[in-house]
Amino acid sequence: MSRPECPKQMLALTAEETMLQLTARRATGERFAAPIVVANARHADMIDEQLNAVEAGAQAVILEPMGRNTAPAIALAAIAAGGGPTPLLIMPSDHVIADVDAFHAAIHAAMPLVAEGWLVTFGIEPDAPETGYGWIQVGEKIAEGVHRVVRFVEKPPLDKAEAMLAAGDHAWNGGIFLFRADMYLGALASFAPDMLVAAQRSMDKARHDGSRVYPDADAFAASPADSIDYAVMEKAQRVAVVPVAMGWSDLGSWDALYTLSADADGHAHAGHGGGEVVAIDTTNCLVRSDGVRIAIVGVEDLIVVASGNDVLILPRGRSQEVRKLIEAMKDKP
Repeated sequence: MSRPECPKQMLALTAEETMLQLTARRATGERFAAPIVVANARHADMIDEQLNAVEAGAQAVILEPMGRNTAPAIALAAIAAGGGPTPLLIMPSDHVIADVDAFHAAIHAAMPLVAEGWLVTFGIEPDAPETGYGWIQVGEKIAEGVHRVVRFVEKPPLDKAEAMLAAGDHAWNGGIFLFRADMYLGALASFAPDMLVAAQRSMDKARHDGSRVYPDADAFAASPADSIDYAVMEKAQRVAVVPVAMGWSDLGSWDALYTLSADADGHAHAGHGGGEVVAIDTTNCLVRSDGVRIAIVGVEDLIVVASGNDVLILPRGRSQEVRKLIEAMKDKP
């Protein structure tokens, strides 16, 4: 269902609102300024429409001329925010956070350290030896609810993940950050100066159209492509983590959506956009349609998804293998 013209961020998967709308609504109110969105130019109209629909219109929509990973994208946002001591809350717009109050409490706990110039990340309390996430080793307590980061661990093999879970001093790296704009840009100046120069030049030469910002393509193309973890967080000295249990998921698979959506009877059936689901004597299935009617009888532990002309059927527990299907379909006319 997530396609180049309408990626996962723009879809309504866990609620009536889209992932982008839910993300924006987590950061509304008197403590938050209007959001800055960094995105692909082809989604500009969709972004404006979706954010305005939930009264969370952006102060700036920065439309990247090409992807350069998260570190340069965040640099564009930090420059757009003025490059000063303004705190920036960096949120991927396709994550689930079920307990927003816990998230806000974690932000509040981090703010005194942020004001002092620390770079803060939020560590997700782990409940499984996940090999698909990066991990953070949580060190000494430096303020109430805030700890020094000992190290970042890349996606580990299963035995290492099991050991970190058992040790109890590690958290998942959810990719959510909080820091002052000037501290982030200063870290780039130290650790990735070519990236900072490219981002600054692209914004200096940017074209503006209302709230839309089009960084100069040639200047931005000169930036190295790197993640914030590699470019900054793993190298900086004053890096802190706030461990938090907030019902977080990166919603990386249909199995993850089933876990979030299933009711007490194990059902996760949904019709969207005129789709209809008829299920009889069916248990522990995720069934979803955005158009055609799906009728299923007497089955269990299946994922069935109809989107346009495509129908996906697979056992629960194997939804990561959708990638194999997508690769196979690329070879078809």
